[in-house]
Amino acid sequence: MSEQITSRRPAPFSLANLVLLRLVYGVLIVIAVSILIFCGVQLLPGNAATAILGQSATPAAVHALNVQLGLDQPALNRYLQWLTGVLHGDFGVSYTSREAIAGPLSTRLGNTLFLAAVTAVIAVPLALAAGLISVRYQGGVVDTVLNAFTRATVALPEFFSGYVLILIFAITLAWVPSSASIAANMPLSQKLSAIALPCATLVLAILGHMSNMTRAALIAAQSAAWVDTAVLKGLSPWRILWRHVLPNALGPIINVVAMNLAYLMVGVVIVENVFVYPGLGQYMVDSISKRDIPVMQDCALLLAGIYILLNLVADVMALVANPRLRHNR
Repeated sequence: MSEQITSRRPAPFSLANLVLLRLVYGVLIVIAVSILIFCGVQLLPGNAATAILGQSATPAAVHALNVQLGLDQPALNRYLQWLTGVLHGDFGVSYTSREAIAGPLSTRLGNTLFLAAVTAVIAVPLALAAGLISVRYQGGVVDTVLNAFTRATVALPEFFSGYVLILIFAITLAWVPSSASIAANMPLSQKLSAIALPCATLVLAILGHMSNMTRAALIAAQSAAWVDTAVLKGLSPWRILWRHVLPNALGPIINVVAMNLAYLMVGVVIVENVFVYPGLGQYMVDSISKRDIPVMQDCALLLAGIYILLNLVADVMALVANPRLRHNR
């Protein structure tokens, strides 16, 4: 009888097969997103040639520039040329500067990743600590204060908290600059000082969600029967929480951390514009105002690709942390 029951259990999928399947899904999603980005850019009002030449440009000059930029070609041809170029590492030429986009795009991407990395280094430990402290003093004053603070940070939009931080720390106290201008030759200490406010804004944007989800995962793991056994053995609450509860709650915690790091690639666009930070988001917004179509498309696709990649990493880490997800249901 036991053999029959065992034989009916669904066999787990191979982890390598699941990862490969998700990679295929990721590639398909990126292609679908590229189509949406291209179509969305084409639907923007106005004409790129008119935006470059000005409203006083003659129809002949506008037509000549459209031919020069390739805007007279069918939309399908332009999409395939753009996507093929991106796949070969050719991001095209900017309409406004007439220079290759790859150089500025690489520099801006490095700045964005630097800001996101510093934010993650600060926000992840803070979120884990806040979640642990809330669970340790669950229902008490400390838990109530932390919950109120984290829920407030979730409710505040990035642009609002960014301007509040500028008002307090840049204008009133004059501790840090209001704009986050950095250069490649700046020392690390100056870079960290320059990005203090945008980094703090992004930390506030993701701290609340990560700490609340960490708290929920720890409370769910703490309700297991073996926790009562550990209490009866006389183990201290912190030892039970750190050595026994936290390892069993790592799966959902890792997943929510990875998801919030992916969210950084969305929130960073707003924050970079608030603090005039020379990153990928600021580059994309500038290109929109100038109708620089290749830059718009490249920045949007790159941000979307990083977002999809981080979501894929979160999915794979969840599979590694929780083997039950590998079973066919």
